[in-house]
Amino acid sequence: MSRIGRKPITIPSGVNVTLENTLITVKGPKGTLSRELHKDMKVSVEDSVLTVERPSDNKLHRSLHGTTRSVVQNMVSGVTDGFVKNLELVGVGYRANKTGNKLVLNVGYSHPVEIEPENGIEFEVPTNTKIIVKGIDKELVGATAAKVRSVREPEPYKGKGIKYEGERILRKEGKAGKKK
Repeated sequence: MSRIGRKPITIPSGVNVTLENTLITVKGPKGTLSRELHKDMKVSVEDSVLTVERPSDNKLHRSLHGTTRSVVQNMVSGVTDGFVKNLELVGVGYRANKTGNKLVLNVGYSHPVEIEPENGIEFEVPTNTKIIVKGIDKELVGATAAKVRSVREPEPYKGKGIKYEGERILRKEGKAGKKK
């Protein structure tokens, strides 16, 4: 039995959950999220507790049980607290700034790279080597942070590039010199 799927989700005050067949809509202080869930999963709301149940023990239902519960939990967390991903720029002359709502990166190319945020995503640049990606949808925040990181992924020799805060880059030794 899924341990995560069995855990009930407590809905905080100020959050409204609406179920229409397989469409779940979560409204909170930071915004609204809606998602189509798998038709076999049974989601029920009683008082301020939301539970996810599966119809049988076959492999598909077992795998969907915990996933569905985690997705709904992330929706509730997103509309109450939101999600944040921090990125760091490492390299001489690498810098980021924000013009309007666009993120402009100077990371060693002959031209600056501009990234337009999707709906529900916000960029912050507290210093020119730190980028903060904020939003209420966990998947979208992670995908946007990965898109920003992919502009110049960290390389293993000097560690230059855009990396997640706290990410460890496996370093390689450079070319060995000639032995006499």
